[in-house]
Amino acid sequence: MFNQDQKTVQTQGSAYADSTVVVDAGLRAHMIRIYNLVAAGLALSGAVAFSIFMIPALQPIFMNPVVSMITGIGLLVFLWFGMNPNKMQQQSVASIQTRYFVFCGILGTTLAYIFFVYSGASVARVFFITSAMFAGTGLWAYTTKRSLASFGSFLMMGLIGIIIAMLVNFFLKSTALQFMISIISVLVFTGLIAFETQNAKRLYSGNPESDNKMAVFSAFGLYINFINLFQTLLSLLGNRN
Repeated sequence: MFNQDQKTVQTQGSAYADSTVVVDAGLRAHMIRIYNLVAAGLALSGAVAFSIFMIPALQPIFMNPVVSMITGIGLLVFLWFGMNPNKMQQQSVASIQTRYFVFCGILGTTLAYIFFVYSGASVARVFFITSAMFAGTGLWAYTTKRSLASFGSFLMMGLIGIIIAMLVNFFLKSTALQFMISIISVLVFTGLIAFETQNAKRLYSGNPESDNKMAVFSAFGLYINFINLFQTLLSLLGNRN
């Protein structure tokens, strides 16, 4: 009787272990898909920005302040209506991915300025630093047992505060205030990367179609925060031409 019960427990334990392995493997593949999408989006944005820098004929168009302002407003509208997570579930994965890459490509046109303002060596160095911070923060958020859900509202309030402070400093032109905004921005965007990573993990359901859609949504959030962190660190650490 003891041996039989023990065999049953072992069998159940083995089945549970196999199930856990399957879930972990699926989640791991889901997260890899997200980070691949982030990397592809960054590569596209970088290629577009560098193309504008290298092709003089494109510079009068995309380096024009009016065009930049219109592009920025267009991206905000696209962000609000085009990447709504509630509407994503009603669309195909291909449609969502296409919109994601269109956004990354258009945003790349607004990043061309960094190659004119900062030296190539400092852009590469800060990009490496940002990548290391992004990877380290993401790994910590993925492995930690601590829930970051309660920090979401706090981080969003911090982001709103940064935007307001930037608008105020647009008129004040204070170097000290700009430095303070940059330091706080680094903390907020790093926190948002951790939050988005854990949220992506939480949204994993094991349903391939739903997970593929959520992967694009999660990649979008991580992509935006990477770009924001990169630009902030560049303003702090970059060497100007």
